[in-house]
This record gives sequence, C-alpha cells and structure tokens, in this order.
Amino acid sequence: MSKFIDFSDDKAILVNNADWLMGLNYVELLREVGSHFSVNRMLTAECYKNRMERGLSFLEFNYMIMQAFDFYTLYQKYGCQMQLGGNDQWSNMLAGTDLIRRKLGENAYALTITLLLNSEGNKMGKTANGAVWLDPNKTSPFEFYQYWRNVADADVFKCMRMLTFLPLEEIEAIEKWEGNRINEAKEVLAFELTKLVHSEEEAIKAQESSRALFTGGASEHMPTTEISEDDLTDGVIDIISLLVKSELAPTRSEGRRNVEQGGVTVDGEKVTDFKAVFTKEALAGDGIVIKRGKKKFKKVILK
Repeated sequence: MSKFIDFSDDKAILVNNADWLMGLNYVELLREVGSHFSVNRMLTAECYKNRMERGLSFLEFNYMIMQAFDFYTLYQKYGCQMQLGGNDQWSNMLAGTDLIRRKLGENAYALTITLLLNSEGNKMGKTANGAVWLDPNKTSPFEFYQYWRNVADADVFKCMRMLTFLPLEEIEAIEKWEGNRINEAKEVLAFELTKLVHSEEEAIKAQESSRALFTGGASEHMPTTEISEDDLTDGVIDIISLLVKSELAPTRSEGRRNVEQGGVTVDGEKVTDFKAVFTKEALAGDGIVIKRGKKKFKKVILK
C-alpha cells in the first residue's frame, strides 16, 4: 500500500476499525448512537430503497449506523474531518457527518468518487466475476494484466481515461483505431495499469505471457502448477485431475462438465474426452498449458 500512499512522517496512518468495533456493547451502541438515527429517514436513502424490493436484512440495515460510528470514532481519535468513498456510499457517509454534528457539535465532510462501472452498469472487479486485488499475492501481475486485457470492448477507453496517466491526445488517437485493433487498445490498457501497479518489468512479463497464451504457447511467467510423479497413475494423469490440481475446476464433476461442454483446451487443442490422459513426458520440460473458458488457465509441469 505504501506504493500508493505516503506513510512517512505520519502523512497517512493505517488503522483497523476492529479495534473499536469488536468491543462494542450492543445496548450502549443503541443508546449512544442508535438514538440519533431516524428509521423513516434511513429508509429514504438510496442504499436502502434499492434493497427493499428484494428484502433488506437487519445486518444490512445496521451498516449505516456502523459506518457512521466509524467516522465518529476516527474524528475523535485522529481528527479525521473528511471521509472519501464511492458514490454508492453517499448516504452512509452523510450519516457519519450527521452523527459527528449531533454528538460533538462539529462539522465533518464527505467526498464521493464516481464508481467504475462496466457497459452493463455493474461494478467492475466485484467478487461475482473475481475480485481484482492490487496485492500480487492475491492477484498475480499476470492475472491482473489478463483481467484488463479481457475487458469488454465498450469499456476500454473509459478505463483508459479514468485509470491511466496516458495523455488524452494519445487516448483520442487510439480511439480512432478500427477493426481488430481494439485488441491492441486492450493491450495498451492492460500494460499501462500493470506497469502502474506492479512495475514496468512485471508488465512486460505479463504481456509476453499473454501473447504466448493467445498463440497456444507457454511462458515462464505464466501462473504455474507443479505436480510430482506421485500424482500420476501408471505414468499418466487424466484431464479431470489436472483441472482440479491446477485449481481451474473446484471439483471433479465440475471439471468433467467443463470438458463435455467444450470449454477446455490443452496447448491450444480442444479436449472433449473427459478420460483423456497425459504422460509424464508431455508434462516434463515446459509442461502444458490448460485453459478453461476464455480467461482461466494454468501451465502445468512435472517436477
């Protein structure tokens, strides 16, 4: 995180709200904080109105109070006067400014930032489609690159404008590219963001690996699963076992379904027989590249 935020000389501090939330007494919270909230007013907030039709849990209903208490505590402990967040948090953030005013008689402020939505109006990078982390231990530079390399055509230039430092003149020139050059534009987007988050060296590695995957080849920088001879039976291993061991399929039944539906390739060749096996010779050296669907893949090698 220090790559993006300057923590030197207390310019920024990182705290864990569990320090004050986990020890809360529920009755005291209701009396000291809950008494300042009007249920009628809370239900007019967009964050609640949007959930009323499908059902609003008590847990969700309490979120505004907890976030407001967070801001109130940060104000008291650290002098935090402004809270920043996505514009979907506007009502929750205002609740915090209101709680500070009511309990302390002080002014606090909220600043929202436009959410990055895809062309269908959904948040990008949410868990439904696989969260995208800045931490390389959670999302590797290669996976990070691939995420942006595979964004929808309609989202490429919006992402360029919002997330990269490319000059607007350059982006406008790229927007004029026609036909299949949209894929080149996606490569530019993926490279620039991977360079920004992980370094130019990692961006180059990720780009080389991505291009190798596209041509059915392999690269030393691809996400890799290593197996041993103990994983083989009579010198071979079946495709279902490979899918599960490489974490491309959560279960054998899911792996079999992926194969039968034509969603699995090995080194660029579609595998349709779930009984297909691979020898230790095939897995030695550079190994094989297994791809499930359009975006999930692993290099598998025998060690």
